[in-house]
Amino acid sequence: MNPIVTGILLGIVAGIIDVIPMIIKKLTWDANISAFTMWIVVGFFISAIDLNIQPIIEGILIALLILLPCAILIGWKEPKSLLPILVMTILLGGILGWIIPKIAN
Repeated sequence: MNPIVTGILLGIVAGIIDVIPMIIKKLTWDANISAFTMWIVVGFFISAIDLNIQPIIEGILIALLILLPCAILIGWKEPKSLLPILVMTILLGGILGWIIPKIAN
């Protein structure tokens, strides 16, 4: 399968996984849509970029870099909410970094 398509499809899956707890917590739809689209972008970039480092580390790094601008805004108003966001970003970023190259190749 095309690596870009694989990255986007797996990004959609990661987005769904990330948004489910947000919907349960009744967060706003703009936050849900933002998180969901972030994972689509993360999946795309993980599949399109090769940093010559371990795939899991690459996935975590790309996910954290994409999250960074939003994390600044979120942390400014609600610093305590950054911890679960960072945990989910590290977990899903690492999983995507590991699985995208395996499925795409």
